[in-house]
Amino acid sequence: MPPAGRDLLPEFTAALGAWEWDVALLQEVPPWWPPALAERLEGEVEHRDVLTSRNSLLPLRRAIAVRWPDKIKSNGGGANAILVRGSSVTEHRALRLCWWPERRWLHAVRLATGVWVGNLHATVGDDPAARRDAERARITMVEWARNGPFALGGDFNVRGLSLAGLTFAGGHDVDFVFSAGLAPVGDVDVLERGPLSDHAPVAVTLGDG
Repeated sequence: MPPAGRDLLPEFTAALGAWEWDVALLQEVPPWWPPALAERLEGEVEHRDVLTSRNSLLPLRRAIAVRWPDKIKSNGGGANAILVRGSSVTEHRALRLCWWPERRWLHAVRLATGVWVGNLHATVGDDPAARRDAERARITMVEWARNGPFALGGDFNVRGLSLAGLTFAGGHDVDFVFSAGLAPVGDVDVLERGPLSDHAPVAVTLGDG
């Protein structure tokens, strides 16, 4: 707020480019943003994404969203994305957590180091459903990582969450990072994002656990 009246991809690119990160987890971004962000950011950046909801007739939605984003709002289409900088992605997996009231996904990448990183956007407005999404994501990440080290982050849409066997690495409001076999290092940073999002970005550093 106030309405921008234009596509904010350049501003988002600038914000991401100004922060230090190796892996960035994004939820509900326009589906055409992940490849554009990877191309525009400095350095070698890979992206993996999964479509969420409102993506039928996507070319038409995109045309409207780029010109009048404040009119179409979230009906421009959505995707969750993982950006990786300074490493390579050796595997990408996705699991649909639910169909209703909107499609919710867990997706994750395995980095060249062998560490898995998962990205989640849980059900909104339904605390039990969001917790079920988080628990299913926890179980799936353990399976995908084969009990190896992993991080699981994103918008969990609940407060006061704990996940069995995982370390709470940090968070803000409903956005958290959990880990297994990796330990939080230093302070958790809540980054300044101005009017670009209604969620504050959370930066967490993880080391060998």
